[in-house]
Amino acid sequence: MQNKLSRFFIFFAVLMLQACAGQSHLVQDELETVTKEHLKYYLYYPEDYFKSENKEFGLLLFLHGGGESGRNVEEIKDTGPPKMLVEGKQFPFLILAPQNPHAQKWWNTDAVVQLLDSVTQANRVDKNRIYLTGLSRGGSASWELATQYPEKFAAMAVVCGMTPLPYAHWIDKEMPIWVFHGDKDDVINVEESDKMVDKLREMGYDVRYTRYKGVGHNAWDRAYTTDSLYTWLASKKRTK
Repeated sequence: MQNKLSRFFIFFAVLMLQACAGQSHLVQDELETVTKEHLKYYLYYPEDYFKSENKEFGLLLFLHGGGESGRNVEEIKDTGPPKMLVEGKQFPFLILAPQNPHAQKWWNTDAVVQLLDSVTQANRVDKNRIYLTGLSRGGSASWELATQYPEKFAAMAVVCGMTPLPYAHWIDKEMPIWVFHGDKDDVINVEESDKMVDKLREMGYDVRYTRYKGVGHNAWDRAYTTDSLYTWLASKKRTK
């Protein structure tokens, strides 16, 4: 697949007060800014995809952690579903795994969604069966995506992600969520997930929580080898 170049535009008005000859003048202006993001990615097709020309498939968007950020896209294969694909695991849906090109920056979630939309439009993807998952920094980005695009995803699985508690108010209640975290995580404290899960449950959300005892930040090693996770994802579909 060819590399994709994602763009997005921000428009805003600037109001300035200028003092001139003892009088105030209101000046209105507009500035267009352009941000470009170069995203490398892997795209997996299930075996059945090429056996039927009409069937639509679900798609899982996977966002890696900070350790795989940078320019070497091969590092994406070190964790999560991409690692399992290398080991021979088959999945019932497409898997889109982009790389965050910035070692010390958060995910550009707007660019990720533009990539996701492009891949969705270019392939036989059921838009009601788009799933979201991420670990660590990618888990934090998953929470962010769920708040910014609440009607896009059919289900979400977050592994040891950091999340502001107010996000709970902006997530679609129709989207099931599964959270994984280790109680010995010394990078992103397990309380991040504890508090978010408690808040979501208090508000009536459909949330599963797997809290690993004695596990550190690498909770993804166990979370992504949980076969029932993929069965659970594949069973979800947006009804709106």
